[in-house]
Amino acid sequence: MPGDPFADLIAPFSRRGVDLGLERLRSALAELGHPERRFAAVQVAGTNGKGSISTMLERIASAAGIRVGLYTSPHLLSWCERIRLPDGLISEAELRRQLEALQSLALRHDLTPFELITAAAFQAFAEADVELAVLEVGLGGRLDATTVHPDRQVLALAAIGLDHTEHLGPTLAAIAAEKAGVMHAGAIAVSGPQQPEAAAVLEREARSRSCELRWVEPLPPASAGGPVLGLRGELQRLNGAVALGSANALAERGWPITAAAIQRGLAEARWPGRLERRLHRGHPLLVDGAHNPPAAAALRRELDAEAGETAAPRRWLLGIQRHKDAPELLRMLLRPGDAVRLVPLPEHSSWTAAELQPACAAALTQGDSDLDANLDWLIGSEALPVVAGSLYLVAAVLPRLEATD
Repeated sequence: MPGDPFADLIAPFSRRGVDLGLERLRSALAELGHPERRFAAVQVAGTNGKGSISTMLERIASAAGIRVGLYTSPHLLSWCERIRLPDGLISEAELRRQLEALQSLALRHDLTPFELITAAAFQAFAEADVELAVLEVGLGGRLDATTVHPDRQVLALAAIGLDHTEHLGPTLAAIAAEKAGVMHAGAIAVSGPQQPEAAAVLEREARSRSCELRWVEPLPPASAGGPVLGLRGELQRLNGAVALGSANALAERGWPITAAAIQRGLAEARWPGRLERRLHRGHPLLVDGAHNPPAAAALRRELDAEAGETAAPRRWLLGIQRHKDAPELLRMLLRPGDAVRLVPLPEHSSWTAAELQPACAAALTQGDSDLDANLDWLIGSEALPVVAGSLYLVAAVLPRLEATD
C-alpha cells in the first residue's frame, strides 16, 4: 500500500505470485538454528473464520497466563498486525530489524514474501520467549508455510468453502483435502459442522493420518447460557465453539487453561473489519471483509436476521478481486432493489460493473478510486449500508471512518 514502511524489505506478493511449498522455509529455518522449535503451536486452517478463531485462542491463552504469540494474515493497515507478541503487536522498528536481518537468507533460499514474514514471526516469537503460538494458515494448509512448525499440538478447523480454486482445486473435496493436509499423527483437530463433502474428507484424512478429529456444535446464545463473545454475529458462535474445543484440547495436553480463562478470552476477542459498525459523516454503516461466496452468504444471513422480513433495499460499496467468483458472491449477497457501487481495489486487479451486470439482478454502477465520494453515495439508503467484498477495500476504507463509541 502507499506509504508502506516495509516496501524496501518485502516484495509485492503480486511479483512472485503464489508458490506453495515447505522445503524453502524449512531450509532457511535450519540455517537460523530452528527458532520454530522453541515454542509449541496451535494451527488454524479453513476458509472463513480463521482470523476470528485465532484471536479467540490468543486471548484465551493470554488470559490463562501463557506467553502467547499470534500470527495472522492478511493485514489491514500495517504489516505489524500479522505478528502479535505477549506484550502486543510487534513494533515497526522490531519488524524492520527482523526483516533486515533476514534479507540475505531470503535470497539464498528464494523465499516468497509470505515465507519471509513467517520466518520473521518465528524468529520474533523465539526471541520473545513465546511458549505457545497461534498460527493462522495463509493459503490451503498442506503446503502452507505455517505447516513447517513441528509441534502443532492442536489444529482448529474453520468452515471450509470454495475459495482460491485456482490454487487449491475446483471442488469442495479438493479444497478440503488441502486444508486437511495440516493433520498429522498425535494431533487433535477440532471442527464445527462442515458441508457433507468436506466433512467426509476430514474424517478420511484424520483416519489415514492418525489424527484425532473432534466435532463441536455452535455455542448457544448468551441468553440461553452460552458464553459472551467479543465478536458480533451468529457465525461467531461457530467460531467460538471451535476456539473453545481447541482450548480444551490444549488443557488436556497440560496447558494451564481454565474455564474462567476461556470465558474471559472469548469475551475479549476483537477482530477488525468483521461486522464492524462505523460512522461516515455521522451516518452508521457496516464494514465486513466478506470476500468469497460462503462469507457473502454468512453476511447476508446476519443482515436478514437483524432486519427481518420488512427489510428495505440496501446500498453496497463493493470491491472484488479478479480471481474471486464474483457472480456467485453477488448472488449470495444481494436482493432485488439493492443498489451497488463497484469500486477498483487499490493495487489489485478488480471486477467491473460492466462485466458483472449481466449476472446480477441488482443495479450495479461503476465507482472510481475516490473513496470519500463513494462513501458519500453509500450512506443514502434507509437500511444500514455495507462495505464488503474484499479486505483490501476494508483496509482502504477504515481510516476514513469514525468509531461508533
